[in-house]
Amino acid sequence: MKKSLLFLVLLFSLNGCVGSTTGVGNNGPVKYIEDSVLTAKVKTALLQQRGLEAFDIHVNSYKGVVQLSGFIDSDVNKELAGQIARNVDGVREVVNNLIVMK
Repeated sequence: MKKSLLFLVLLFSLNGCVGSTTGVGNNGPVKYIEDSVLTAKVKTALLQQRGLEAFDIHVNSYKGVVQLSGFIDSDVNKELAGQIARNVDGVREVVNNLIVMK
């Protein structure tokens, strides 16, 4: 009986650790997929803009916050990239870390 009880306590303890590590309790895998989809939507929107070197723009998303990074050729295009990202459905905030290289 003691071994069974000890086994159950150990099992539940490990289960709690696994849940907190993977974020399953906080919809970890679901959030990861949502972030990946949002990243793809923003990247697609950037690629559709003519004259914008979207291949040089890196896009990352986390819980609706989109970060743009990389190098771009003008202040106008930096602002344009930020505006395009803001207009994508699901984006809560844009952190525009693009660096203008003249």
